[in-house]
Amino acid sequence: MFVPVSWLKQYVDIENIDIKTLEDRLIMSGSNTETVEKLAAGIQKIVVGKCLSRDQHPNADKLLVLKVDVGGEEPLQIVTGAQNVYEGHFIPVALHKSTLADGTVIKKGKLRGEVSQGMFCSLEELGFERKVIQKEYDNGIYLIPGEPTLGEEVVDVLGIKDEVIEFEITPNRPDCLSMIGMARETAATFELDVRMPDLSIQNEVGDVKAFAAIEIEDPDLCPRFAGRVVKDVVIQDSPVWMQMALMKAGMRPVSNIVDITNFVMLEYGQPIHPYDLDTLKGGKLIARRAKNDEILVTLDDQERKLTDDMLVIADGERTVGLAGIMGGAETEITANTKNILIEIANFNKTNIRKTSKDLGLRTEASARFEKGVSPAYCTQVLDRVCHLIEKLGAGTVVGGTIDVYPNQPEEIVIKARPERINGLLGTKLSTEEIMDILKRVYLDVTLEEGLLVCKVPDFRLDLKHEIDLVEEVARIYGYDVIEPTLPQGAEWGAKTNGQIIEDVAKDSLTASGANEIYTYSFVSPRSVDRIGLTEDSHMRRAVMLINPLGEEFSMMRTTLLPNMMEVLARNYKRNVESARAFEIGNIFIPREMPVKNLPIEKKVMALGAYGKEEDFFTVKGMVENLLADLGIQGVSYMREENNPTFHPGRCATLVLGNHILGTMGEVHPRVAAEYEIEDRCYLADIDYNILMQIARMDRYYSALPKYPASTRDIAILVSEKVESAQVMNLVKANGGDILEEVKLFDVYQGKQIQAGFKSMAYALTFRSKERTLTDEEVNKVYDQILEVLKTELKAELR
Repeated sequence: MFVPVSWLKQYVDIENIDIKTLEDRLIMSGSNTETVEKLAAGIQKIVVGKCLSRDQHPNADKLLVLKVDVGGEEPLQIVTGAQNVYEGHFIPVALHKSTLADGTVIKKGKLRGEVSQGMFCSLEELGFERKVIQKEYDNGIYLIPGEPTLGEEVVDVLGIKDEVIEFEITPNRPDCLSMIGMARETAATFELDVRMPDLSIQNEVGDVKAFAAIEIEDPDLCPRFAGRVVKDVVIQDSPVWMQMALMKAGMRPVSNIVDITNFVMLEYGQPIHPYDLDTLKGGKLIARRAKNDEILVTLDDQERKLTDDMLVIADGERTVGLAGIMGGAETEITANTKNILIEIANFNKTNIRKTSKDLGLRTEASARFEKGVSPAYCTQVLDRVCHLIEKLGAGTVVGGTIDVYPNQPEEIVIKARPERINGLLGTKLSTEEIMDILKRVYLDVTLEEGLLVCKVPDFRLDLKHEIDLVEEVARIYGYDVIEPTLPQGAEWGAKTNGQIIEDVAKDSLTASGANEIYTYSFVSPRSVDRIGLTEDSHMRRAVMLINPLGEEFSMMRTTLLPNMMEVLARNYKRNVESARAFEIGNIFIPREMPVKNLPIEKKVMALGAYGKEEDFFTVKGMVENLLADLGIQGVSYMREENNPTFHPGRCATLVLGNHILGTMGEVHPRVAAEYEIEDRCYLADIDYNILMQIARMDRYYSALPKYPASTRDIAILVSEKVESAQVMNLVKANGGDILEEVKLFDVYQGKQIQAGFKSMAYALTFRSKERTLTDEEVNKVYDQILEVLKTELKAELR
């Protein structure tokens, strides 16, 4: 919401409040700002000039030589390509050494041999974005209306020396999508009064019922429908002050009637639509559901195919507008319009949102209606429109208002406990102070038997419960002045077991040098091809989106690996030498195909790494650290040769009992090439749901051993097909109670080892909790282990 400060000042007295204080205080009272733009801040020496003569440039067919009076002793000569400036026109003139809005400095010079002492300015050069400039000035010089004083600064004549605050309006505060709404917030913040707009109409003629009629066929979608008629309309440009106000607020001026309706919409937050009354069949407007396959050509000249769940505005014969979104082309205001019917209505916000989405049509009106607009102010808004039409001499207002309002809502009353408010906020406000704060936000507050009885104003659609009033007190009292206190009571918030486990997992992986990443749940269907999945892979069964943002985001992911590879590839292409990353996120598994029900959401973990110092054991070490920190023991690493994403000889499956925890290893060269990664990279794909189920966060104290350990090294020669896990399992199974630890510390294949074999060396630690072990006891167990290795694995002692 763009709020020009000069416009805001019309409703609330903030003349003595500087822009920094205004912004800071409004932020602290809940009105967050995006930016504050100071219009015309860089403009210098651009003044009002009047064209005295226009001649063709002697040396250029597309240039003109104009004499311009800027209030000095002698007129200036300016060479220009602008074709819309003629004698008698008033125009913005940039003088010698003047500065435009973008910082460009203008100096006198020569163009094709003719002296040019300045430059004419467009509205874009005065600092306005092209999208808000009137179409007639879109590619031309701005012609200043009226009889401005020559030589006067243009920024003063047009009133563009102003600040514009862009507010971030949250969905629960649709009342703030208006100048009056922001004026109320400003007044509440600074304890000021609000001046409401003038609604008076001096000269009404006739009776509106003789000109038009209004009906509601579907009150569930249109609770209120009102209208007024203006006759003898004169279509022309709106005055400069209104045009500038609209442009500063982000809207393009069109003509006086359209500009007035847009001005009042921005003022009250209530969308308005004027119809050419003479084009309405039977002079009637009807709010009804559309007919299936009905066609409407909207104001943007697009054909819209409608369905029977969409609300439309119709006349006696046909549909003439999309309710709450956009009017129809057949009844729009044109230069020939003489009589108008002004529609102001209230619509079901859910229906407006759905229709807008289904048709792919979003407007200023739909943006307001879909958030919620109070039906209480329809007649006031109508009177304001008619007041401005009369004030600007744009037409004659017909007496009376048609107002169809079949089911008026009940007044909302909320009861609040002062002690509850103080208890939640940690404040010590008196009941009178709380009442004063609530009155500042326009609640009618009385005290009955210790309770605050609050009648909610019609425009506050978000206030429904006691807790809503607690928030009102907090923000107006000031978040910055509420003293930090601890919650009172016996119940304290705490993290769930799952959250604790996730924190431990993230800390472990971060300690291993990995960065946490977050990626989109929506992916491209091609992502599963890129990681080499077979055609019959279960991960190809995915939920497809009906209305995706694009092909790149049209499928809900069934694995995190493509996301991880994209992140690694992005860093690799940007010359990051090495990277380690992890993500914990959901994948989405359809329950059936085609999809009829919500998919199963399963949480998984992906690890990724690449770089000269990284290898298979990098990821394995990260996984082992993770498992240790989660208290998970006994995991085996089994050779995996059938996963197409991984290198068949450098991949392992993590197994614990009957559980498969995941897969880890080097990425297949074909997959790496698909992502244009030339270095080796490594992945781990882990079932995080199982990790959470088997994690053990309890820790037990063990006293330091009293008795010394006895160590033995054992180096054996085995077939290269023998895995270390097989050796270690046999050692542990036959080590008895005194084997404390076994570690692999060397693997060797080379010239001293015959082909097809490898040497593996282990460190064995023996210890008893009850006594010092003798060499005979240790040697006995050692010999037994060696004998089993020879028998089971045909191992030879080196």
